[in-house]
Amino acid sequence: MAKPGVVYEPLAKVRKELKVKWVRPAIDREKLQELNRRSDLQGWYQAGGHLAIWMATGALTYYFWAQSMWLVFLVALFFHGTVASFFTGIAPHELGHGTVFKTKKLNTIFLYIVSMIGWWNHYDYAASHTYHHRYTLHPDGDRENLLPISPLVGPFFLVQLFTINTFTQPGRTFGKGGFISTIYVTVLGALGLFGNIKVPHHEWLRALHEDQPEMRKDAIWWNRSMLLFHGAVILASLLTGYWVFIFIISLSPFIANWGVYALGMTQHTGLKENDNDFRKATRSVKVNPIAEFLYWRMNWHAEHHMFAGIPCYNLKKLYYEIADQMPEPRTLVGAWKEMRETWFKQEEDPDYYFDTPVPPVKTRKSDRSHDVEEIENSIGDLAPEGLE
Repeated sequence: MAKPGVVYEPLAKVRKELKVKWVRPAIDREKLQELNRRSDLQGWYQAGGHLAIWMATGALTYYFWAQSMWLVFLVALFFHGTVASFFTGIAPHELGHGTVFKTKKLNTIFLYIVSMIGWWNHYDYAASHTYHHRYTLHPDGDRENLLPISPLVGPFFLVQLFTINTFTQPGRTFGKGGFISTIYVTVLGALGLFGNIKVPHHEWLRALHEDQPEMRKDAIWWNRSMLLFHGAVILASLLTGYWVFIFIISLSPFIANWGVYALGMTQHTGLKENDNDFRKATRSVKVNPIAEFLYWRMNWHAEHHMFAGIPCYNLKKLYYEIADQMPEPRTLVGAWKEMRETWFKQEEDPDYYFDTPVPPVKTRKSDRSHDVEEIENSIGDLAPEGLE
């Protein structure tokens, strides 16, 4: 997405000229190294657990469909969709960083599985999200989230959030939203046309494809793979009469998107652009353990941006290590109130943003090791080869 009337520099030029010296809290070296360790056991709990819940809710949905228990079927489908909606962008996000499992192959296997279920092109996203971390809310280098973003939810979209997200999901620069727009974008990508279509909304992906042509080839084949997989699911479901599997598998990420939308919008909406302090550009929120699990701990979003190589299951521990240098995490209701109040002010003054009050950071030790600097600057295994 591009801001109206704005012409952006090529990304290769941005990489040479835009240098952001990020503010990070001081933290004990041994503790930082401990938090940075990856665990296959924790990875299985997070990735395997999420997938297992999706399979269990899918099995329940099928059972109630087979028994013609229609009211309970709809309730089960609602919960199944709620779980599946976090496969679109959220699960592939952390697996894309390569920090969930200690064993890299497990990261890759689960990344492919959740991206396929969630209609998510992790190749395009790897390039986009690399820029997002390196230049968070600096629009020349990060157009994954272009502010201002409206947090207002109209009645038509509200109905979609609690039923089937058919057309779009406002506020999301990267990604596709509703299943109709998802199919449209995936078909264009499979044909290799997406980066060439002159539509302002697609400016960011065009820029990424021009910057990373090798990544674009992988993205094309992944789009084709998704169409082949979901096409086979839909065709087999219709031919056998088991049409319910269209909803259980291919449409599940677009059903009951209320949870992922409510959480995802809090990450950057209404915050400050062109600042070198992650605490000003990102927002952390406290939520219940179930929401935190399905959201892959991304409610600790400021902490994730500060130390993006630290596994998601250690972010809460990270927060408590640096809590005296961090703003108090918002509640979910408080975050939405803050975003809405900010938006109403932005309608009168487009340059307005919520300026998060932050405590001073502690003086950093000058004898930091090379390992510590690597952890601080790491974004895991996210960056495609051309951006490493």
